[in-house]
Amino acid sequence: MKTLARSRLFAPLFVALTASAWAALWLWDAGPYARYLRHASWAELPLIGALCRAAPGASLTLAASLHSAAWLLMIAAMMLPTAFPLFETFARMTSARENSRALMLLLIAGYASAWALFGLVAHGFDATLHQLADRSPALLANGWLIGAAIVALAGAYQFSRLKQRCLDKCRSPLMFIAEHWRGRSARRESFLLGVRHGVFCIGCCWALMLVMFAVGTGSVGWMLALGAIMAIEKNFRWGRAIGTPLGVALLAWSAWIVLQNARIA
Repeated sequence: MKTLARSRLFAPLFVALTASAWAALWLWDAGPYARYLRHASWAELPLIGALCRAAPGASLTLAASLHSAAWLLMIAAMMLPTAFPLFETFARMTSARENSRALMLLLIAGYASAWALFGLVAHGFDATLHQLADRSPALLANGWLIGAAIVALAGAYQFSRLKQRCLDKCRSPLMFIAEHWRGRSARRESFLLGVRHGVFCIGCCWALMLVMFAVGTGSVGWMLALGAIMAIEKNFRWGRAIGTPLGVALLAWSAWIVLQNARIA
């Protein structure tokens, strides 16, 4: 009975966790510190800014910590729903174990670790582009080229074999667990299962996540739209049908950006 009750509680708790992450993002975006969810300097923040100026090296450390916290909150809101089938299947398969909760936490931690590493790479890439733009008047004046290129890349990636292979892995959670989890070294395997699934999830979604950087990481509306698209692609039967139209739409959007700016020039 306890096992059955625990299994039934998983979905509501998962929904509550995701809803809490979205609520936190919405409150952050609606509050006085909304700009710190985007690309502004964390050193400008009251109290934190004073600490950054007082302690050498604190600015970089605090900025990295706060950006990491913001990124993980975005991942919890956007990507956890896309991986719900895996988590729910794993919860049912391990519900009879006494340490089932610990194994689930390790699975989620592994998944979050993969996305955290991607976040570091993406933020580094984004920061490098901003530095290049600041040092190049021509690039700064034509920053739309970067946005158009990223949107075009996301559109082209929709048609790639790599994306389809990653989607196939994500759409078959039971087979994925059977392939990567034996339950012998349960804790280690649970964490690594989360990491592996996170890697395939990144393979599905990295290009669309770069679009989020291009349009603004602090826009809750964009995050909600992109999160919904990625969840549909991975978790619904008709998700396969939106891949091609989405790719065409992204390529058309990129072309529209180029045409609009070519007219102005």
